[in-house]
Amino acid sequence: MESLKELYKIGPGPSSSHTLAPMRACELFKEHVSDVTYYEVELYGSLSLTGKGHQTDYIIEKTLAPVPTQVIFKMDWDYDFPSGLILKAYKNEQCILTWVVYSLGGGSIKILNTDYDFQKSIYPQKSLCEVYHFCKENKLTLPQYIYHYEPDIKPYLEDILMAMFQSVREGLKQEGLLPGTLKLKRVAKDLYFKASHSTSEDKGKRLRLMAYSYAVSEQNASNQMVVTAPTMGACGILPSLLYYAYYDLGFEKHRLIDGLAVAGIFGNLIKTNATISGAIGGCQAEVGSACSMAAAAKAFLDGHSMKVIENAAEIAMEHHLGLTCDPIAGYVMIPCIERNAAAVLRAFDAVFMSATLSDFKDNVVGFDEVVSTMNYTGQKLVIELKETSLGGLATIVNVDKKSV
Repeated sequence: MESLKELYKIGPGPSSSHTLAPMRACELFKEHVSDVTYYEVELYGSLSLTGKGHQTDYIIEKTLAPVPTQVIFKMDWDYDFPSGLILKAYKNEQCILTWVVYSLGGGSIKILNTDYDFQKSIYPQKSLCEVYHFCKENKLTLPQYIYHYEPDIKPYLEDILMAMFQSVREGLKQEGLLPGTLKLKRVAKDLYFKASHSTSEDKGKRLRLMAYSYAVSEQNASNQMVVTAPTMGACGILPSLLYYAYYDLGFEKHRLIDGLAVAGIFGNLIKTNATISGAIGGCQAEVGSACSMAAAAKAFLDGHSMKVIENAAEIAMEHHLGLTCDPIAGYVMIPCIERNAAAVLRAFDAVFMSATLSDFKDNVVGFDEVVSTMNYTGQKLVIELKETSLGGLATIVNVDKKSV
C-alpha cells in the first residue's frame, strides 16, 4: 500500500480524477520543457466524456498558462486503462515532449515511461487480515500501525484535518447557485440553520451532519479547495463526520488525527485491492469507499474493538455495492452531493449495526471479501454507468423540464 499522502490530497474541485489529476500532470510536465510555443492536450475515456462538466479543460488551460493550450476531447486510445490524457509540448511546429498519463482515481496519476513512482509501496501488508495479524503480533493499535511505517505523517494528517474543517466552514457561509447549467441552489447554510433550531436532539444531529456534508460537496462543485477522502466526488463524507466529532461532540484534535489514520488504512486497502475511481468501478468505489472509511473512523473514535471497526467498514461498503456513477450533465452535483449526505448518515448506522450485532453473532462477510466483491461488481458494470454520463440518471432525467 502507498503512503497516506497519496490517499489524502488537497486540491481544487470538482473531481479528483478530472481536475486534480490533470493539474498534477500538467504542473510536472511544465517542469520538463522550456521555451514552449503551445501545448496540446488530448483527453480520453471518462476525462473526455465528462470533462466539460468537470471543468477538465479549464484546469488544464489554467495550469499551463500563459502558454496557449488546445484541449481536444477524443474517444479511442491505445492504452489499457480507461481514463487518461496525452500531453504534448511544441516549440514552433515541432513536438518536443509527449507524456501519456493515466488518471487512476483520487487525484493519483501514473506517467508512462518516466521515473515518477507515485505508487511506491510503503506498507507491505496487502489485506486487512494481514494488517490485523501484524498489529496483534506487535501489540499495535491501528493508528500505531500507520505511525510505525510513516513516523512523520502526523503533521501532514493535521494539515489534512484543518483543510477539511476549512471546507466545511466556508461551505456553511455560502448562498446562491452552484456554477453550471443546472442552476442548483446551495442549501448547506439553510440546513445548518434548520439544525440549530431543531428541538429534537437526534434530528438536530442528522441535520448537522447533512449540513456539513453539503457544505463540503457544494464547495467541491464550485471548484474550491477540498480533500480527496478518498476522492473529491466523495469529499463530503469523512470531513462532515470529523467536523461533527470535533465541534459538536468535543473530541480532541489528536484523536481525530488518529481517526484519519484509521480511515486511511481502509481507504488504502480499497485503493490497492479494488479501485476508488468512479470511471473504473462506479460510485460504489467513491461514495462506498468513503462511507466505509468514515464508518471505520467513527467506530474507532467510539472506542470499539478492531473486529467491530472491521464489521462497520464492511457493512458500509456492502450496502453500496453496485452503486452507479451517472452524474447529470457531467457535473459533480446530482446525485453526488445528496449521495454524500446520505452516506455519512449510513456510516453512523453501520457502526450502530456493527456494535449491536457483535453482541449476538460474528459477521459472515469480512472486509477483504467485500472489497473483492466491489472490485468484481465494478468490472461487471457497463461503461454507461461508470462516470461517462451515457446512462442512468444522466440520460433518464430531463433537467430542462424541471426546476432544480
